[in-house]
Amino acid sequence: MNLDQRLSERELCPDYLLAGQKAAFARDIARLHARADMVQVACPACGIDQPSPAFSKFGFAYERCGECRTIYMSPRPSEAALAEYYANSENYAYWAKHIFPASETARRDKIHKPRLDRIIRYAERLQVPRGTLLEVGAGFGTFAALAAESAVFDRVVVIEPTPTMAAICRARGVEAIEKRVEEVAGEVENANVACAFEVIEHVFEPRRLVLALHRLLASGGLLVLSCPNGEGFDIATLGARSLAIDPEHINLFNPDSLRRLVESVGFEVLIVHTPGRLDAEFVRDAALRGEVRLDAFLQRVLVTEWERLGWPFQMFLAEHGLSSHMWMAARRHG
Repeated sequence: MNLDQRLSERELCPDYLLAGQKAAFARDIARLHARADMVQVACPACGIDQPSPAFSKFGFAYERCGECRTIYMSPRPSEAALAEYYANSENYAYWAKHIFPASETARRDKIHKPRLDRIIRYAERLQVPRGTLLEVGAGFGTFAALAAESAVFDRVVVIEPTPTMAAICRARGVEAIEKRVEEVAGEVENANVACAFEVIEHVFEPRRLVLALHRLLASGGLLVLSCPNGEGFDIATLGARSLAIDPEHINLFNPDSLRRLVESVGFEVLIVHTPGRLDAEFVRDAALRGEVRLDAFLQRVLVTEWERLGWPFQMFLAEHGLSSHMWMAARRHG
């Protein structure tokens, strides 16, 4: 990410659209509870079942693994319940119809272009061929469309199980497979680069996702993941009040635990960093709403002298592995 380029949450989700989004999300959560199909699970990173309570939100309980410190929802909606949720989500339909189009320019310039630049730099640095680029969970398709337009890769293909989003990707001229990644066989194989931005925190069984990506990559292929960092500043400070804590984010890894998971299925982890740009703003907004009380130091940085100190503080978090947004790059063995 270009950490010199400031970013505000309001650029990504304009205030005037928030009420409609929150209402759609509330209806989705109610349907998820109504199904009442819940499953107790062990830690999704290390598999050990020795948790302690972390917090609860929206009627769902989160645990913290005593071994690797991953925060995870347990019990959680079953795999079938989650599949139904995403297939029929009013929230996702609202984002596709309203929020993504309204914020397309900001997302393209400040999120997706830097993402593509970083992927290209990774491929160059690690001497990965630019054959097939595979994106899992492409959403509105902005990143994949940019990658296809750039002609840097010979083929760009997305795996997007949500019907609305898959249709949008196709409308943008992007090849789309409307399945879960674990179900893909034959449509794409020996990919050179596979990426999943903000996906692994959503899935019922993250290990199966990583195994599927290992299977779809060529030997020496590059895997790039991004997700929340459960030990980052925003989440560590706000806990359940953090926007990263919601019924869709059921796995909150940290740099150590994500490394542990990815290495356990045959990847060599090469890069882990936290290039987030919104932690300070999120905590500041919560303080201004009276949801969290800051000590004198953070009050000065995030409120009193926000214009002077806020962005340098965010850059400090990002550069020292302390942001609640995490990236990992790994190479497939064998």
